[in-house]
Amino acid sequence: MKVIFIEDVKGKGEKGEVKNVSVGYARNYLLKNNLAVEATSGNMKAHEAKKNKEEKLEQEEVDEANRLKETLAGITVELKAKSGENGRLFGSITSKQIAEKLKKVNNIKMDKRKIEMDNPIRALGYTNVPVKIHPEVTGTIKVHVIEE
Repeated sequence: MKVIFIEDVKGKGEKGEVKNVSVGYARNYLLKNNLAVEATSGNMKAHEAKKNKEEKLEQEEVDEANRLKETLAGITVELKAKSGENGRLFGSITSKQIAEKLKKVNNIKMDKRKIEMDNPIRALGYTNVPVKIHPEVTGTIKVHVIEE
């Protein structure tokens, strides 16, 4: 019997998959526990429509992420910090500070965990910081650290 999985079933199939399973397994377990529906022509059309809608939403998310990437490319975040000799900072600039300044000045809400800094900024000057906007889209923010 052909079924469309509604939920992930370990060892049998993942959500959205269409597979052939034994009739007894389908009727007694999958259909009874709402883990799958029978793959009739109506259910197949509904499944395809749902899949197309999800793909369209995913594409819209990627487009929105690309627009945000373009916006971030033109922005320079200026942060003030105390420094000593040779431009070394007393302390460091973290992703949290960058996210707060971005929200405050440019009104762009960015999660600090999406700002990918291997190490905090510890020197004056310009630094390009990568930002993971979407799993497929990565942008950069230019951070300018000036002396307080």
